[in-house]
Amino acid sequence: MRVSNNPSVIICTTQLSRSFRKIAALRAIDLSIQRGEIFGLVGPDGAGKTTMLRLLAAVMTPTAGQVTVVGHDSVKDAEKIRGQVGYMPQRFSLYGDLSVQENLQFYADIFGVHGPERQRRFEQVLSFAHMSDIPDRRAKQLSGGMQKKLGLACTLIHRPDVLLLDEPTTGVDPVSRREFWDLLTELHLQGTTIVVSTPYMDEAERCNRIGLLFKGELIECGTPREIKALVQGQVVEFHPDRLEVARAVLSHQPGVLEVQVYGTLLHVFVEDATVVWPRLQTVLGEAEVKVDNVRLIHPRMEEAFISLIRRQVG
Repeated sequence: MRVSNNPSVIICTTQLSRSFRKIAALRAIDLSIQRGEIFGLVGPDGAGKTTMLRLLAAVMTPTAGQVTVVGHDSVKDAEKIRGQVGYMPQRFSLYGDLSVQENLQFYADIFGVHGPERQRRFEQVLSFAHMSDIPDRRAKQLSGGMQKKLGLACTLIHRPDVLLLDEPTTGVDPVSRREFWDLLTELHLQGTTIVVSTPYMDEAERCNRIGLLFKGELIECGTPREIKALVQGQVVEFHPDRLEVARAVLSHQPGVLEVQVYGTLLHVFVEDATVVWPRLQTVLGEAEVKVDNVRLIHPRMEEAFISLIRRQVG
């Protein structure tokens, strides 16, 4: 198996596969992640995102293939990788009866942070997470967003080169999500490599590159702009007064590539809007569907994600 010798590559997988009994969770993944980038993993539930992060964190061994992180093999040098990686699973194990400070002390003990440096690290991560004024508050008394920040602070206590975050903002409010991503941006600017899985397409937009996983395969990888450019045709957005009728009428019309529903709006992917849309308006009129607020829009990450997945399904 060939491993990248490029010093700018901090994570490299070669034909990486993982199966659970007869079920393949990941299939022959070839991926290189550059030092200092934010790399996003997106995909539907069951796509293999969590398995991928566990393999990168060296807490799970591959069925086949190879993982190297910071130059270390995930099987031969698992302990070395764990010392240089901060891994925050979906259910990060904070101890609710312990205070913020005591949780940090617990993780400092796990990662062997001792001596004069220990208190300095506590102060740094508490300041970074904006929790310096609540070191004695019990973790169970924190809001969901604050618990996520404490989890991140615990993950950072040993100053890892790589952060692996599994849907870290799931279940928190939009303001807390934004604040959490502000912290990730600070870490990115300091040179930390971040690999994050997320179900939120607005978060995927903030990554340098994105890998789209589907049924254990890496089907696309690129910058947000490159991923969105893969969407075929143009997108016409409008509000029909009879949503289901409009979708049914348009789905099989010539020149229509795809129809997506967004609340009360329809997004119709067409080959050429100037040619196709006038004819579609006529078809909608014949079906007694009234339309408002028609406009041509640029595909967002969400449209691209749905379109690429549907293309895989067939």
